[in-house]
Amino acid sequence: MSGDGNKKQFWKRNTAKVPGNIQHVYGAQHPPFDPLLHANLMKAGNKPLSTTTPGKPKKATTFQEFESITSDAWDVGDDDDELLAMAAQNLNIEVVMETANKVIENHSKLQERRQQQMDKMTEPDEKDGQEVHEEEEEEPDEEDEREEGAETTTDLSFSSEALPLSDNRLVKSQSEAPVGSPKEVGVEQAVLHRQQSLPHRPVIPLVARMADQNTSGTPAMTEREASRLDKFRQVLAGPNTDLEELRKLSWSGIPRQVRPITWKLLSGYLPANAERRESTLQRKRQEYFGFIEQYYDSRNDEHHQDTYRQIHIDIPRMSPESLVLQPKVTEIFERILFIWAIRHPASGYVQGINDLVTPFFVVYVFEYIEEEVENFNVSSLQEEVLRNIEADSFWCMSKLLDGIQDNYTFAQPGIQRKVKALEELVSRIDETVHRHMQQYEVEYLQFAFRWMNNLLMRELPLRCTIRLWDTYQAEPEGFSHFHLYVCAAFLVRWRKEILEEKDFQGLMILLQNLPTMHWGNEEVSVLLAEAYRLKFAFADAPNHYKR
Repeated sequence: MSGDGNKKQFWKRNTAKVPGNIQHVYGAQHPPFDPLLHANLMKAGNKPLSTTTPGKPKKATTFQEFESITSDAWDVGDDDDELLAMAAQNLNIEVVMETANKVIENHSKLQERRQQQMDKMTEPDEKDGQEVHEEEEEEPDEEDEREEGAETTTDLSFSSEALPLSDNRLVKSQSEAPVGSPKEVGVEQAVLHRQQSLPHRPVIPLVARMADQNTSGTPAMTEREASRLDKFRQVLAGPNTDLEELRKLSWSGIPRQVRPITWKLLSGYLPANAERRESTLQRKRQEYFGFIEQYYDSRNDEHHQDTYRQIHIDIPRMSPESLVLQPKVTEIFERILFIWAIRHPASGYVQGINDLVTPFFVVYVFEYIEEEVENFNVSSLQEEVLRNIEADSFWCMSKLLDGIQDNYTFAQPGIQRKVKALEELVSRIDETVHRHMQQYEVEYLQFAFRWMNNLLMRELPLRCTIRLWDTYQAEPEGFSHFHLYVCAAFLVRWRKEILEEKDFQGLMILLQNLPTMHWGNEEVSVLLAEAYRLKFAFADAPNHYKR
């Protein structure tokens, strides 16, 4: 460039913000650039900096060179009030550099002191009711304190974030640190308190524990849940289980302790007669491992190697990864899926079937363990136990697929019919949502195919899928028929978010990444209640949703 004048003329323009302006680059050592905050520093009457503040470095760092060279590159638009305020204070680069260096130095000191403080944490915390006092020090304005980037600034003198003390009081800034300790040490203690004592949202496991956790993550069994468990045990204790009564109880969810036996009964894997169950289990398990001996060695044959290869590719894509990526679990899933594909040549293996093994496997593992399955090493179970879990999972998955096999035959006609029925149903129950998707050319098949193919397993956490399947097992034709109404209720559940999206891309991103990570029993119960309402209104009156 020929000169400074030309450079400034090139970068600065009288128009509003120019697209592509160079912006500050912030990392762990460089705090967000706050013009109003630094303007306040200038307002302080140009007070001399403290003796602990280093002077201007003789040689600038790479970041400082970059900032100096591009200091004229920031466009001062007419509508940018904050930058105009900064310009009015004639903020120069020296103040910025000195402030940045102070931040870096203080950060290093605080890191050392924090380490020392952690070594001394054996001493008891300061007593409750300890007085706090205000030190005379200029603090930034409250609006500056709330700047979005404030948390990335490790120099606590620029932050007034509320910090809890040992008596659960909140202090707004370090100037209210406890009496009897240096100011910076008090701030470090407050930071440690904040990290250790602030309430956090409980982490809900992938699979709910004894009480089928709700979104609050509370695992304790309530009186109502204990009463329901007793009812299940009474029904299951008889010589001949009343399956109709068991279905009524199961519709609202099955306690974890009795879920394995209940699923086996409701799926038709076990007989209602208690005396015949043990012999049935032994016979079916022996039959399954007979299939393994007969067919599994053929997985590398020319006719079957493509099927086995696709299964081998799909399993690592399943969730939860901490479970399915265990070598023992991968081996079990490969055998289950391959044997099912060999025994059902009309459909063979189709992507999506692999997901349907997981709920059965997890529920039947719970029969033998107390801890959470995602943190459990499955290979630590006895070999005989693993064989039983594998065989039971195979037969229950087979029972499920027997009712929806047309979802996986050539061209998957079952899914196509259900997606079309979903479109007609939504057009009747919420025409606004239906027309909104039509307006932006969103086809139901583009998002609902996965809902039908994987039975919403990719849209919901595993704990919610297991709760959902409790009701599917209890509902007549739950997987093949009731699932349609669940999908309709699920779509309308996101009505507000759908209508806020105003383009095809936004709608597709939303519908393929719905925010259900923190869902629990409460949300699933509401979803199922709405689905039942829709079924009650439309199932026996099909013309209601036909145009």
